[in-house]
Amino acid sequence: MIRIVIAEDQRLLLGALGALLDMEDDMEVVGQARNGQEVLQLVEQHQPDICIMDIEMPVMTGLDAAEVLKDTSCKVIVLTTFARSGYFERARKANVSGYLLKDSPSEELANSIRVILGGRKVYAPELIDMAYSEENPLTEREEQVIQLIAEGKNTKEIASQLYLTNGTVRNYVSTIMDKLHVSNRIEAVSRLKEKGWFK
Repeated sequence: MIRIVIAEDQRLLLGALGALLDMEDDMEVVGQARNGQEVLQLVEQHQPDICIMDIEMPVMTGLDAAEVLKDTSCKVIVLTTFARSGYFERARKANVSGYLLKDSPSEELANSIRVILGGRKVYAPELIDMAYSEENPLTEREEQVIQLIAEGKNTKEIASQLYLTNGTVRNYVSTIMDKLHVSNRIEAVSRLKEKGWFK
């Protein structure tokens, strides 16, 4: 019997997924979580074969939880509505076994679980195309600057925290906006979130 834990913050979807997978002869849902932190507790408690997780959940995201589970025997499948190259890249680095989109047919999920337990990885085809067509254009330092902008820091505070001059920070901000094709800091932060490129 394939033992499964599911993490999804939308109750209706969580219940429906659990019911669908329980209908499979060779599968049993042993735990349901509403956030990444709960999922880690359930994995420890039940030692499932597979953990199916959404990405955007409260308390702890699915990608954060996947990174914690990276070196365990539990295989992780990300099931999300977000076909974002940054999320996919981070999921691959966390060694997830599957990355599927929620609009896939339900039988595809059950088949993917069996394929993954057979030792293969399963990624939605549209994500593979996207991963190769678009990468985060920002350097590590530019990412640090935009992260601080997202936290609400001004030029002076960023300069102080990163040991830079105000002018250098302004240059970084200008370069970031050029690379992301936006006209202000708020749009830059939004674009990075939309692409899933925030660490």
